Amino acid sequence: MSLDNIQMPPVLVQDLYKKSLVELDSIQQNTIAASNPEWPVLGANSKWILLIVNEKDAAFLPEEDLAFLMRILTPCNLSMSDVAILNYSRIPGMQYEEMMKRFSPDKIIFFDVDPANLGFPLHFPHYKVQQYNNQSYLCAPSLKILSAQKDQKLLLWNCLKIMFSL
Repeated sequence: MSLDNIQMPPVLVQDLYKKSLVELDSIQQNTIAASNPEWPVLGANSKWILLIVNEKDAAFLPEEDLAFLMRILTPCNLSMSDVAILNYSRIPGMQYEEMMKRFSPDKIIFFDVDPANLGFPLHFPHYKVQQYNNQSYLCAPSLKILSAQKDQKLLLWNCLKIMFSL
């Protein structure tokens, strides 16, 4: 049997080409899009770390806040490919259950976001690493505040050392 004459059973072909072999009419496509809207995300989330920010004037983060975030992630041995950044203000109706289904994070850090607004069942005080549902949580003020106040940076760094075992 040569590679030019490979024959696959129809079930295998269907499994391999689920999205490209099925043609949907426009009504079906609109229904699927409405029931499963895309959440814009920055980063590849390869280490299952979710960073939730609240920036009304930027798609994700202003340039100076993103640069500051990179300076925070580097000593934790993390890069943008390791994390996923969600902008709470850009995802209407973002809720805890849906977020867990989409991202399956091990660690979640909230910057200027109250977890109660996402339907989280617990309250998380600032600068206290919390364990819940086999996940680590941390709440902090906005990156803008953190970058401007040295004492706030120190509090965050102490929590990150605990969270990432540094």
